[in-house]
Amino acid sequence: MTIWARFRDGWPRQVAMSEHKATIDWKLTGPDFLKGKYSREHTWTFDGGITVPASSSPSVVPVPYSNSAHVDPEEAFVASISSCHMLTYLFGASRQGFQVDSYHDEAIGMMTKNERGIPWISLVTPRPKVAYRGERQPTPVEVAQLHHLAHEQCFIANSVKTEITVE
Repeated sequence: MTIWARFRDGWPRQVAMSEHKATIDWKLTGPDFLKGKYSREHTWTFDGGITVPASSSPSVVPVPYSNSAHVDPEEAFVASISSCHMLTYLFGASRQGFQVDSYHDEAIGMMTKNERGIPWISLVTPRPKVAYRGERQPTPVEVAQLHHLAHEQCFIANSVKTEITVE
């Protein structure tokens, strides 16, 4: 849904098409907050009702203050890019008449330091393996075109400055 609004300068502009919500909850569980000795475990609750256990990455904050069994923001960022690419790829494949049987991606995100010395996820590399069924099988050129279009049209890829290189 596209919503248009007329601003003070008289020109109409497009405003939010949709809204996406997440609720983040954390609670202090120990006495050493000011010493930095506190759990980073928290939850993410999404508008559909699912609650996901989350934590800082143990590569950033050591155990026991992080929990490696929980999703960390860096993993979620990589998963978000990979998931968006997959969903856009599946849409494109279906529109071009290719029956996708399965899609598996072991995406990797690389954290580096920027020019100011601040860590950031500078590169995400989706490495999808796609299987097709049916008589019509895409050529390697068509697969590359589908991945290119998926990258160009992915909402998340268009929202970040991180380099995304599909292998």
